[in-house]
Amino acid sequence: MSDYARGDDKAFAIVYDAVAPRLEGYLRRHLRDRSLVEDIIQQTFMQMHDKRGSFAAGSQVLPWAFSIARNFMIDTLRKSKRESTADLTGGDRSPVEALLVSAVENAEQVVLAREASQRMISVFNGLTEHQRAAFELTEGDGMSQAEAAQVLGTTVTGVKMCRHKVYQKLRAVLHDSAENDPSGPPPARAAAAPFGGT
Repeated sequence: MSDYARGDDKAFAIVYDAVAPRLEGYLRRHLRDRSLVEDIIQQTFMQMHDKRGSFAAGSQVLPWAFSIARNFMIDTLRKSKRESTADLTGGDRSPVEALLVSAVENAEQVVLAREASQRMISVFNGLTEHQRAAFELTEGDGMSQAEAAQVLGTTVTGVKMCRHKVYQKLRAVLHDSAENDPSGPPPARAAAAPFGGT
């Protein structure tokens, strides 16, 4: 990105290949319309091109690109009033549900895992946008807490607090599932580890 910022147009392809797939994964979790995802990626790179002269050499490009894409996504959703979240209860399994269901062995446990995952999704959707975004950027997109803080325009402490709140709420759902399963260890308990750290 530093080379591209200095005017080396050949460096654009390298930046694009490194950043575009990460942006696509992030946007597709929020937008059903593939053409909207592609439009926002294009708008993001157009703005990056327009502002490349202001890019500080040595800075991280990913948080900058995510921040631009996130702003375009929010603006697009406000203008179009389109649905902003995937239908996590529909045909495509959510990452949380897939994790829970993969940890079980029989049909009864699958049902219990799906019920627990739906409660987790409901709790997750009830959190603030900031909390959800901090969790998604770090857990779903593999960003460090510092990178997520840059994207969200907050501090590392702010990201840590958001993540802690998400983990706290998800653990409570898993705990409730454990208490309500009379057949022994719940299917969700096997999947608790990914939600245990910060």
